[in-house]
Amino acid sequence: MSNQSEPLNQLSEIAAAFATKAPKVVDYWSLRLVDQVSEGLAVRDGIAEPSGLALSRGAMITVSDAAGIGYGATSDLSPAGLSAAFGHALRFAALHQRLGLFDARQHPRSALRAEYASTVAQPWTSWTLQDKFAMLSDACARLDVDQRIVERIAWLEHQRTTQLLTSSDGAEIAQNWDYVHCGLSATAAANGQTQTRRGGGADQAQQGGLERIETSALIADAERVASEAIALAEAPECPNGRRDLVLLPSQMTLQIHESIGHPLELDRILGDERNYAGLSFVTPEMFGTYRYGSSLLNVTFDPDVPGELATYRADDDGTRAQRVHLIRDGVLERPLGGALSQRRGRINGTANARASAWYRPPIDRMANINLEPGEDRLNELIARIEHGILMDTNRSWSIDDSRNKFQFG
Repeated sequence: MSNQSEPLNQLSEIAAAFATKAPKVVDYWSLRLVDQVSEGLAVRDGIAEPSGLALSRGAMITVSDAAGIGYGATSDLSPAGLSAAFGHALRFAALHQRLGLFDARQHPRSALRAEYASTVAQPWTSWTLQDKFAMLSDACARLDVDQRIVERIAWLEHQRTTQLLTSSDGAEIAQNWDYVHCGLSATAAANGQTQTRRGGGADQAQQGGLERIETSALIADAERVASEAIALAEAPECPNGRRDLVLLPSQMTLQIHESIGHPLELDRILGDERNYAGLSFVTPEMFGTYRYGSSLLNVTFDPDVPGELATYRADDDGTRAQRVHLIRDGVLERPLGGALSQRRGRINGTANARASAWYRPPIDRMANINLEPGEDRLNELIARIEHGILMDTNRSWSIDDSRNKFQFG
């Protein structure tokens, strides 16, 4: 990258040393190096909680040889540690060649050279620890609007992840993500009920720097969050009967995540997660014909939106990421599947083979799934409804293990 951070410089040196000594006896290898620093701060009921700092650094080596594939992870980034992880991956590749359920020659080989870095206006280090706790104390105090508020929390979290992916085919993909997540929580007790409301960015972790505090309205949102907690504790039960329903973004993001994101993950469709997270009601035959919703429904996979949680240049298999439609005019077009799943399922997908940590291999994990806007404004939608409910955030939610039938209230 043009302005290499110190962690990336260190990872680059490790990768270069590994490449000179990596065994030449395999068809393909990749090395994914990750350096991650996480910090969390919170103020509860006016008292600062102990701050948390976590450091995580390690490597995942993937080896493809003939029809076998194997993985080896290690936090020992010395030449000896990486050599041991390579040997571990090679042994598993041999086992997979004999016992595996798919031919590893389908596994993608990356030669991509690319870089990415989050846009940060205010770096995490531009504020002192004292400044951050002072801001959180102010936000927490603003939640104290009434004696019925029995718990108040304001928090601020930061994570910086630096990743370098290299391969025997010449790939070199350097990516640096900065995430800031802040939020508020107010719990109210009234009339024998206890209810909690969240806000101030609580459901909107994003890439960026401390400027996200203002865009998340951490301070400005406090009084509303506390007042809604009290109102919710005192509110009557939601009326029964058939109603039109308008979902605001906080609720809609969960609906998109569970009813579109998870069921379209191609490894789930192919049955890989049957014993872990369930199946999908979607089958390969549905793509191109199945009506997922009305003609107004357009959903995209878009890894290029600035600031969104899963904006990146390439996935963890080294496939270049780009915007594609998953659902167009209500019709299902393609799944969320990385290159390996695409070849196994013989269907076009997306660049979303993603690992949740350096010690885990990539799987098909949803990324930026966006419901594209229509032409009507919110007040126009509401004006057309005679008997309806406007829902911002529900209090209960569940869905079956094929991500089909759901309920909330």
